[in-house]
Amino acid sequence: MTNLTGKRIVLGLSGGVACYKSAELVRGLVGLGARVNVVMTESATRFITPVTLQALSGHPVYTDMWDARVDNNMAHIDLTRDADLIIVAPASANFMARLAHGLADDLLSTLCLARNIPLLIAPAMNREMWEAHATQRNIQLIESDGVTLLGPDSGEQACGEVGLGRMREPQALLTDIIQYFEKRSTHKRLLGKRVLITAGPTYEPIDPVRGITNRSSGKTGYAIARAAFEAGATVQMVSGPTNLVSPIGVSCINVTTAQEMYDAVVPIASQYDIFIAVAAVADWRVAKNFNEKIKKNKGQPPTLTFVANPDILATVAALPQAPWCVGFAAETHLLSQHANQKRQSKNIPLLVANLAQDVMHSDHTQVTLFDEAGEYALPAGLKSDVANQIIQAIADRMIQPHSN
Repeated sequence: MTNLTGKRIVLGLSGGVACYKSAELVRGLVGLGARVNVVMTESATRFITPVTLQALSGHPVYTDMWDARVDNNMAHIDLTRDADLIIVAPASANFMARLAHGLADDLLSTLCLARNIPLLIAPAMNREMWEAHATQRNIQLIESDGVTLLGPDSGEQACGEVGLGRMREPQALLTDIIQYFEKRSTHKRLLGKRVLITAGPTYEPIDPVRGITNRSSGKTGYAIARAAFEAGATVQMVSGPTNLVSPIGVSCINVTTAQEMYDAVVPIASQYDIFIAVAAVADWRVAKNFNEKIKKNKGQPPTLTFVANPDILATVAALPQAPWCVGFAAETHLLSQHANQKRQSKNIPLLVANLAQDVMHSDHTQVTLFDEAGEYALPAGLKSDVANQIIQAIADRMIQPHSN
């Protein structure tokens, strides 16, 4: 893609001296054929005027959530419904904090919260603000919600200090935006496919206050669901209990126990082309959970009887019209041996495995793919990046729907 003809882009500006770069960014976007609607926070108008950006974009600039120029007075909805992308440049530390926590107290933050399109942000702030623990926590939340960060760059800042925090230059941002559209247009490898994904842990109750679970955060499963959707698939996720928000565009069924997950997955699995079993499903549950809290009996622990939970992946793989199945294995030792055994016992074409102690509750991961041709380690990286690699690997290996 050498131009942006036909693309509709919402450019948001939050307060910061880097707003002067946004004028050049608008000029560049328009020059490449994009239609640009500019939305500014009140603070942004202190650094550059709406008049300047209106002249460069050729369209009215929006600063007020209650803008009467919008027929239904819902600029926060209407501005994004026919757009392809939102980019906030500059994105201040304050704006990023509001975005991370879902605040919607002005037009720009509200339309970002109400969006159904991709969101890119170009951070711009003092190096100490960028390095602050609060900002770094907010970055993790923002990225876990599927927002893409462009930068920041390192260099001399308006305050005279040098370090990370400079907003990327307009030409670099133009390249980023072009590459983003190119990636989305050329990587729709699962367009038209229906994907069913399990994610998160399960929780098996012992009594009303105790239960058996595991340390799965659900981050990998949610990242894979997002990557499958971005690859063009229709995605249904069945999730155990997590603290995560379902990715935009992904339908989610929430369950608690392994049996509930089994009951949600198995009846519908044959309707899907691909089944990706990422969830860390408990292998056992107590044979009988208690209706009342188990009380101490002179310090003696209770005797619990366990029964096996149903094997969701093996059941789906054995269906008469089974989808193309992908399993996951979190091991602690002998990774290759255990992963190969699991893939063969489940009779599935692909298994993704890692060492649990290396990735639990981290935003980074490293996985190895196991198929009939052998094993292949993917490069370590953010779970969101590795998820994209896994989806590409699935697309590469799939020959046709319902093949095993």
